[in-house]
Amino acid sequence: MPRLPRLHVPGGHYHVVLRGNYRQALFDCSADRIALNAIVAQALERDGARLHLYCWMSNHDRTVVFVDANRAREWNEITVIQHWKKLFRIPALVDRYRRGEGSEAEHDVARQLIAKWRSRLLDMSWFMRCLNEYLARRANAEDQCTGRFWAGESSYNAGISYVHVGQKRFKSQALLDEAGLLTAMAYVDLNPIRAGIAATPEASEFTSIYERIQSIRDKKTNGPQLRRFHTQGSKSFTLPYAIEDYLHLVDWTGRAMRNDKRGHIDNRLPPLLTRLNIDSAAWTQAMQPDGNVFGRAMGKLNHLHLHARTLGQSWMKVLRQAERLYGSRQSIDRH
Repeated sequence: MPRLPRLHVPGGHYHVVLRGNYRQALFDCSADRIALNAIVAQALERDGARLHLYCWMSNHDRTVVFVDANRAREWNEITVIQHWKKLFRIPALVDRYRRGEGSEAEHDVARQLIAKWRSRLLDMSWFMRCLNEYLARRANAEDQCTGRFWAGESSYNAGISYVHVGQKRFKSQALLDEAGLLTAMAYVDLNPIRAGIAATPEASEFTSIYERIQSIRDKKTNGPQLRRFHTQGSKSFTLPYAIEDYLHLVDWTGRAMRNDKRGHIDNRLPPLLTRLNIDSAAWTQAMQPDGNVFGRAMGKLNHLHLHARTLGQSWMKVLRQAERLYGSRQSIDRH
């Protein structure tokens, strides 16, 4: 049966997961995760993506990203060429175009290539391909073996081959609104607690919430640049929540997930759950292992209906979960 197509829209938010084959380890030591931080930082400077948060586990990594279409559209052709050159060799034809040389016919071909590169720098699949290439390079060097990293794909540079340590395809989940974005963010940040690796968010190394807490404490961090939370008077694009409210929510949820912490749970619901009309019991269940059952998209009912229509579907199997978590008091456009 052919796989369902991904729908990656510039300007969208996505929860992205990449696992090792047969859940084998992607990271052997902390140095691997620190190296990935640097690779992510380079990718964010190069591509049209913004990182909301991340979690580097031993056998998989999770990110929540925003595809910043406006940023890439503002690039001129020279900037697009410079970004693409960091990944691939630039054809001589484009190099001549950059220097103002060549025929008009060559210039037309060069402009078409640059337009294609710009679209790929906005493409989630290309972003993930470039982001995870480093894993294969390190695996080759450490294991002294060769082979393609992604089956059916060409190598990035001549003479370099890749070992197959990761899955052929990553999983992505469209986050359709504030409620869906918040659910995915908390789910990712709580991954080490859910796996029993850490007891508290501030002890969850190699996660975005650990980096944010360290930053609040004025401690130096090595993580990639993250999107800031909303503050009064914010002018640039920020996450639509206050950092204090988000940290309160994650701490409250982490305690609710642990049996030994249940006696210390604050009975007052976190403000974000109240503002977004999220059921607290369903929320806690969604944060448990395998609690994220939304599949290809996450959001409130009306946005899921619109997303299904975009995919050419009349319904989505996650509607009942959305109603349980986010409620049904929403206007649903059925036309």
